[in-house]
Amino acid sequence: MKRVFAIVVLVIAATAGFAQKGAWRQATDAELAALLPARAPVEKEHIETEMRTASGIVDRHGHYIAGVVLITAGYSAEGKYSHFLVVQSPVKIGGIAFKPGEYVFGYTHDGDVLSVHFNVASTGALVGTAEAHRLPGSPRVEILRIWPPTDKAMVQIGRFGLPYEVEE
Repeated sequence: MKRVFAIVVLVIAATAGFAQKGAWRQATDAELAALLPARAPVEKEHIETEMRTASGIVDRHGHYIAGVVLITAGYSAEGKYSHFLVVQSPVKIGGIAFKPGEYVFGYTHDGDVLSVHFNVASTGALVGTAEAHRLPGSPRVEILRIWPPTDKAMVQIGRFGLPYEVEE
């Protein structure tokens, strides 16, 4: 009887721990293709996206935080924005609080720091600016990667990273 009780307790504890750690996971390519637009609404334009660069995470409730590179050549956003971001759960990226919505961001490079500016996609209104720092060592270059919080809790742009915190 004690043995059965101990097994039940272990199963419950393992399941609870897995549920907490598994709250966010990497989104699949199919999920990202269904979520992210082929032409992102940026200010008064609809700018093509490069779906093979898409990255994101999803929680157990089906809320996503995902992004994709914009193909801005020939658009007014050229040089201003480089990425489109969909936020469906409150999150702080680089210390900036984001409500659910659609955003764009771009950056300027200065040595070991990227100055990343985030804007509301529909209006271009500035949400905030954060510094992404060069990652230690020689990490793999990622055009865009949003890591699950159980792995790194970081948005990686090239060899630079911005920490983030999701609000559960």
